[in-house]
Amino acid sequence: MFKVFSDMSLGAVVAGFIAVLIGFASSVAIVFQAADVAGATESMKISWIMALGLGMGATCFFLSWWYKAPVITAWSTPGAALLATSLTDATYGEAIGVFMFAGALALILGLSGLFDKLMRWIPLPIACAMLVGVLFNFGVAIFTSMEADALIVGVMFAVYLVAKRIIPRYAVVLVLIAGILLVLLQPHVDFSSIPLQVGHFEWVTPEWNTSLILGVGVPLFIVTLTSQNIPGVAVMRANNYQTPVSNLMSWTGITTLLLAPFGGFAFNLAAITAAICSGKECHSDPGKRYIAGMSAGVFYWLAGAAGATVVGIFAVFPAEMIAALAGIALLGTIGANLKAAVEDESVREAALVTFLTTVSGVSFFGVASAFWGICFGLIVLSVQKIGRSK
Repeated sequence: MFKVFSDMSLGAVVAGFIAVLIGFASSVAIVFQAADVAGATESMKISWIMALGLGMGATCFFLSWWYKAPVITAWSTPGAALLATSLTDATYGEAIGVFMFAGALALILGLSGLFDKLMRWIPLPIACAMLVGVLFNFGVAIFTSMEADALIVGVMFAVYLVAKRIIPRYAVVLVLIAGILLVLLQPHVDFSSIPLQVGHFEWVTPEWNTSLILGVGVPLFIVTLTSQNIPGVAVMRANNYQTPVSNLMSWTGITTLLLAPFGGFAFNLAAITAAICSGKECHSDPGKRYIAGMSAGVFYWLAGAAGATVVGIFAVFPAEMIAALAGIALLGTIGANLKAAVEDESVREAALVTFLTTVSGVSFFGVASAFWGICFGLIVLSVQKIGRSK
């Protein structure tokens, strides 16, 4: 633990905070929609937030500490969106059974070691191109948000440009501070309605409905794998972290199994928030960026324990400020991965196809575009290799 204290830095701690802020604020509404469709009461919703916060906190903190890499986990936002449209005829207990089944599939895939082998088949330029496709709209959101709120986003972007020139290590930190100050100066900001409430667990015994398990549980596993875990591994590989990903998937599967009865519907590797904690803006030394993962774990614990209070605080910040903060924090990652994707001319066209497919948002058979981006990129690469071999 002495090494942890000596490796600690403000940039890494703030990166962890930003990851949690963006992770919660950007998609907690979708989680609540899924909870509503599943038939959750208000107390059950608080249990969901506590289970998700503590689960993500434990996996981020301990996995980052153990592997000395910024391992960032998240709830499955696409999974929550799937649940919000697929659980209309399920009882709450049957929904819990679906969560546990999807977690069990993740655990089995992790223990089998197949996920590691799958990721070794994907060339780095293809993985980088897919990651750029996943993050592309976050970069664009800086300027679409600026159109909606020119003052806050414009000042944040100006602070970033100046700080990047003078003190680049703390550029994102200063952007966060500027954004918070600008929000607090707005006359309509009201903190009085935020509830002061500590979270609590509420156990619900799972019920097993075969048609729901196959019709919702399998798609939940596939969506989480293709849209969260594969991009999450791409982030790690793009930043040269060779953490054994099958082990990570096993731990997220175990966490889902343990916390599903309390509302922890799906845990997985993060992509967007992981990119924030893995880049140079977090720390110039890749060996010390694991502090960002541990910090994210602590902030997730606090968020989960505070329950409704934290959700209320996040709701105060405008969507434009959150979107701009995410985009600015990811600019360096987008640039670095774009360079890595197109640098090798022999793989450039395949990487371009991967990027275009991913950024298009297409979904075949309910499987996310990140998965198809990799598939189409590998097909192009394979055809080109056949042509070159003749």
